Amino acid sequence: MSDSDASRELLTLQELTARVGMSVRNVRFYTTKGLVPPPLRRGRSGYYTADHVARLELVRELQGHGFTLSAIERYVAAIPADATAEDIALHRTMLAPWQADHPVEMSRAELDRRAGRELDESELATLAALRIAVPTTRGRYEVSTSQLGVGIGLLDLGFPTEAAVAAAAVYAEHGRQMATELNELFRTMVWPVYRDAGTSSEKIQEVVERLKPLSIASLVTAYEAAMDETKRERIAERARRAGDADSA
Repeated sequence: MSDSDASRELLTLQELTARVGMSVRNVRFYTTKGLVPPPLRRGRSGYYTADHVARLELVRELQGHGFTLSAIERYVAAIPADATAEDIALHRTMLAPWQADHPVEMSRAELDRRAGRELDESELATLAALRIAVPTTRGRYEVSTSQLGVGIGLLDLGFPTEAAVAAAAVYAEHGRQMATELNELFRTMVWPVYRDAGTSSEKIQEVVERLKPLSIASLVTAYEAAMDETKRERIAERARRAGDADSA
């Protein structure tokens, strides 16, 4: 056993499966797919390290987010082969939901009961566009219970489905752009500082968890400021046009 092996914990296959909550069959399957490296050989025995644990936990996290096997393979393939357990833990941490309000899966009947009436197809489409009640492939709905009342209120006020769909497209487009840029900022300016300081993956996860509510609040504040500025600009533009008309 080398000095580097001696300095890190080595796990048997049984210890690994107990650590990550997977079956031996699944671990071997993911190994054959290249999602985790093969075990370290010590004579006739194979051993696993924290790197194996981190990669298997990442695979499990991706599965939990509904990634298909081929999508998981592509995601993992993009991670450098020499990535440390802490590097991989960062990927897993960034996958965790940013909102504390996890959707609740319910049937159409339960959704109607929560709404207080039977929802028609147009109303369901509006709630889906607003990401309040999203249909699943199993004929059920993932519902944001904290926002359902707000959504029903908008339906009662006649909020048009077309506007909800258009707004959802705007949110998606700019949300992806912000997510990409902020993720790159974290990867290049935040993560290296903690990595070079030898910060544990648990501490990195704590940093990210603390950043989540602050980031969301900052986005809301920036959005409100931009809306106010837009209104002021439009008022000034209307005043300018009125002045031009009077002087004509």
